Amino acid sequence: MKLTTREKSSLFFEGVSTVILLAMINLAIIVILQWIVRRNPGVNSGIFIIKQSLAFGPMEIRIWSYQRIVIGIMLIIDVWVVWWRLMRRYRQYQMDHIIRELHYIAQGHLDHRISFKLNGSLQDVITSVNTLVDSVVQSMDDERQVEKSKDELITNVSHDLRTPLTSIIGYLGLIENKQYHSEQDILQYNHIAYEKAVQMKGMVDDLFEFTKVQQHGAPLNFMKVDLDPLLEQVSASFELEAEKKGIEISTHVDPKPLMIEADPEKLGRVFSNLVSNALKYGHGATWIKLSASRYHEMIIVKVANNGEPIPQKSLKHVFDRFYRVESSRSKATGGTGLGLAIVKGVVDRHHGQVSVASDEKETAFTVVLPASQTAPSEAAVNGDAAKAQLAE
Repeated sequence: MKLTTREKSSLFFEGVSTVILLAMINLAIIVILQWIVRRNPGVNSGIFIIKQSLAFGPMEIRIWSYQRIVIGIMLIIDVWVVWWRLMRRYRQYQMDHIIRELHYIAQGHLDHRISFKLNGSLQDVITSVNTLVDSVVQSMDDERQVEKSKDELITNVSHDLRTPLTSIIGYLGLIENKQYHSEQDILQYNHIAYEKAVQMKGMVDDLFEFTKVQQHGAPLNFMKVDLDPLLEQVSASFELEAEKKGIEISTHVDPKPLMIEADPEKLGRVFSNLVSNALKYGHGATWIKLSASRYHEMIIVKVANNGEPIPQKSLKHVFDRFYRVESSRSKATGGTGLGLAIVKGVVDRHHGQVSVASDEKETAFTVVLPASQTAPSEAAVNGDAAKAQLAE
């Protein structure tokens, strides 16, 4: 930290004034002591006796002189006082500089940091201030991101709901205004409106589920779950739809039973979303395979299909909310773009990881979860998850 010219001058005059003041005090002390010694013969005699007793050698060298001792003690005290006053003033200037920097930051210059280095506790103050400002800036950025996300959420939801809602209003309007030619037209219009309403309900359900996943304060109902019947149940729920598309769904769990500590409802939603995603977007697929295995303390579940691969540029975005690999697919399937975001949210809350790999042979979503929620630190989970995926 560099002192200003004014501060340097102030320090200089502080030192000079302190030296002058101390010199006057010292002179007064010496005069008083000499007066005491002269006015008290007993004191003078005592000093003489001490001087005689402290004579050394054949030359009777005397090292005692109370004036020298007093002056020496006063010089030591004077040096300490001058140093203390100058350091106190210097510390005050350092604090003034820190306060000026704080005022500058408080005026809105949040990109500014206190750059100078100091010794002692004031450096801890500077470090704390810089850390606090970084934390405030990060919090503001996070808040802006949350607000932006909310705006995007409202925009996307409004856009997704408007299309089926427009169709529902349109077809019901035709019926309301009697713009039909036969009862068959009424049934057709009513059926289309019903399908659009079901589509809207699916969107609202996805949005509701996504919102619940994002609320990390909401408790999960952890219990011991056997993955074999869970995956069989998921497979059975999509069997009819898969048959219509000529797709075979199979499950394989090893070992049996394969127990995991999880929220069964949330975990079932994860695998249902992955299978549903494969049915919607795995164009040309002939099979969907659900497999589960154990690797040390980690459970690995893979949902794979041999349909159309996901473009490599889209792989890193598939878990982003409202992201669709192709917009035309969304129109055809009625997807919200929240399915895989829900998957990632649930897996994160189970302290696991989810990844995707896709090529001409297969598209596979791999979920790696800890067998017990009481284990490992985050770093350990990440490391074991990576090893587990490599093992697969």
